Amino acid sequence: MENNPIQHYKEQSVNTMTPNELLLLLFDELMKNLLRCGLALDKQEYELMEASVDKAQDIIRYLDDTLDDQYPISRQLHKLYDFFGYQLGRVKFGRNKAVLDQVRPMIADLRDTFRQADRNVAEEAEKKLAESQD
Repeated sequence: MENNPIQHYKEQSVNTMTPNELLLLLFDELMKNLLRCGLALDKQEYELMEASVDKAQDIIRYLDDTLDDQYPISRQLHKLYDFFGYQLGRVKFGRNKAVLDQVRPMIADLRDTFRQADRNVAEEAEKKLAESQD
């Protein structure tokens, strides 16, 4: 097998990410696929649209599968991920841009919520560290 330094770097980067960083990366990749899907729909490139929806649904399934059910929020996230998967199925099979335009901001809001939560946790950790050093 050929030794590709760029691929090795990417794999190493992913393997050293924190769970929060990986979650945000997955949401960014999800948003990228939704954007690609919308552009493909506009250009009537249905093969690319379907491939983009498939990748987005794979990410949503992964996010759903990795939820820790010991936390009550997981039940709500399961429902939300099910809804997103269903809506993306409607986009794919109905070539329905209106549904995509409805669901994309919802997913972006969820991503932004996770991003803000990550910032809040980091700020709290910094605050506790500073207090312990006083």
